[in-house]
Amino acid sequence: MALDKIEEVGSSKSTFFELLGGEEQGMETLRNLVETFYDIMDSDPKAQPIRAMHPADLTSAREKLFMFLTGWTGGPQLYIERYGHPMLRKRHLPFAVDESARDQWMYCMIKAMHQLKMDEALMTKLAGQLYGVADFMRNQ
Repeated sequence: MALDKIEEVGSSKSTFFELLGGEEQGMETLRNLVETFYDIMDSDPKAQPIRAMHPADLTSAREKLFMFLTGWTGGPQLYIERYGHPMLRKRHLPFAVDESARDQWMYCMIKAMHQLKMDEALMTKLAGQLYGVADFMRNQ
């Protein structure tokens, strides 16, 4: 489920991972994004319903999302190497993922991108792609 290559005008970089800084900076950026995302989910009242779908200890969720996003953005396939194919929809079936849950997830992710002061154009493209994945998780 690797993200299709993207092109940035005036740039030879073609994947989100490369646009995030590649091997040198991309993994650190993704780690910070995931940590900030879960910190928001854990503390923002708007995210309470989706937070309730997660275990009390978010350590495993943080690591798995980081590993997934690294590969999904075009970096090393960390998640697949450790766990195999993500089977995202199947893994989310035990949870009632509706439009509200999707929107809460996206709220946390976009808020995290803003807190990290990501480039606006990159953030817009990345959020658009993530929305597609989040929407695909809906099962209600």
